[in-house]
Amino acid sequence: MPVEMNIDRRSFLAGVAALSGGTALSGVAAGRSRAAQKSGGKEPNMKVGLYSITYLGVWYRGEALTLPEFFKRAKKYGYDGVEIDGKRPHGNPLDWPKKRCQELRALANDMGLEIYAVAANNDFSSPIPEFREAQIAYVKELLRMTADLGVGIVRMFLAWPGVTLHPRLGKYSISRGLWQTTHKEFSEEETWDWCRQGMTESAKYAADSGVALALQNHAPVINDHLDVLRMVREVDSPNLKVCLDVPIMKDKRPDSIRKAARDVGGLQVLSHFGGEYKREPDGSVHGEPFYPIFIDVMKEIGYSGYMSYELCHPLPVVEGETVGIEYADLCAELACEYMRGLIKG
Repeated sequence: MPVEMNIDRRSFLAGVAALSGGTALSGVAAGRSRAAQKSGGKEPNMKVGLYSITYLGVWYRGEALTLPEFFKRAKKYGYDGVEIDGKRPHGNPLDWPKKRCQELRALANDMGLEIYAVAANNDFSSPIPEFREAQIAYVKELLRMTADLGVGIVRMFLAWPGVTLHPRLGKYSISRGLWQTTHKEFSEEETWDWCRQGMTESAKYAADSGVALALQNHAPVINDHLDVLRMVREVDSPNLKVCLDVPIMKDKRPDSIRKAARDVGGLQVLSHFGGEYKREPDGSVHGEPFYPIFIDVMKEIGYSGYMSYELCHPLPVVEGETVGIEYADLCAELACEYMRGLIKG
């Protein structure tokens, strides 16, 4: 979000360094030191997870999987854990009282899966106060559900325009158009302030719940990782961390990726990767060229969390019909193989 900061860049980066344990200024050495402390001198060990948006029945032709069915897919394809999307039919907190959360957690444990995150679909940016208050109430209840699941992280947006089903498949254009219309009479700084207010209140509820919020570098409102770090600095809560995702970075030049990761440093607690995958004739699986760079720098900063796979965009149309769930299956299976290979490499 191109807004004017009230502090100069040097002061801002100094603040970032303080938030992230000095990583923004001292670079790789601080990250490796933290990693060694956490792992007894061993290299950080990232894990590969599956985000349930992949099987929510939004982007492929077909119905959503239930969460137990989704868990079975994750186990079958070799994932270490799962991230639950915070909306129906998967993780809307209205559907998950404490007892049911405990039963779901027990199921995951029995299957050898970790529920490592819950994903909020929140928008704190609305110019309509009632809408913002409803979003804060949603996040507060989602934090309750997350704590009942025994999970420590909720992925957060500043402003999520949403997705519509039209008629059965996902579509971004309608909701994004509505978001732009409702914000056109308000300044970027006003929108930023509303988002900060919502995030500040949510961080207090997160502290009460013993959960960390992970702010994703997702548009709108956020343009780059510096906007994420600015929000973290302004909210000033130990319960607000960062979810830096390389696929949605606007600048994917190698040096820019490395700089963003090092600036975020020890604040990084979650990350996602995406894409569509196929097996090549030689048996290999390839991904976007920025992933190896990102994984290398995640190792440098000592990141030992999850790389969470999501299939969350319009999928191919074949003979006049959008591909079915079997396409999501193939991508999910190969994505795990691809990312695990990068991490081990």
